Amino acid sequence: MSLVKNNIANILTISRILLLPLMVLFFYLEETQGSVVIWLCFFTFVISAITDYFDGYFARKLNQISDFGTFLDPISDKVFVSTILIMLVAFERITGVWVILVMLIFAREFMVSGLREFLGPKGVKMPVTMMAKWKTTVQMLALGFLILSGYSPYAYEIGIILLSLATILTLITGLSYLIIGLKHMKEKPDKDKA
Repeated sequence: MSLVKNNIANILTISRILLLPLMVLFFYLEETQGSVVIWLCFFTFVISAITDYFDGYFARKLNQISDFGTFLDPISDKVFVSTILIMLVAFERITGVWVILVMLIFAREFMVSGLREFLGPKGVKMPVTMMAKWKTTVQMLALGFLILSGYSPYAYEIGIILLSLATILTLITGLSYLIIGLKHMKEKPDKDKA
């Protein structure tokens, strides 16, 4: 694959996707294998989260920014986080009213994706803000603690607190992106699409 060859950033991005099915498998093995597989799941998650940081770092440091990487990285991030959140709800690490946090995170991601699709043809870019980077960091920490929920002291409580904070940051950054989008929605609609 010429798109991946000699590009460390792209290799790290793809490795994050390839590790995801293994993590899903660990969740399903929990019932029969217990804490061992959950700790394996956690360490696999940590490795995946590290690739999320270093793919961007190497892309900039080694001047390996590519159209393929620019396209794949945000998709990889969303698939990764969404899948882990779904697994946490499915295996009752996140239950009750706290499921609303997951719903809000999903709603924000759908909205931002829609805005990017809408603004793309207009040549309007929505660069990742520093607050969005903090959101991602807090979100990753929350997911890590929630994976260990029930297997490590206070992991659940810390995870829920961090997920709540991540959701607040998610909504704030989502609102900032929405404001940008609304400024470009004032144009008259195309009659053919009306």
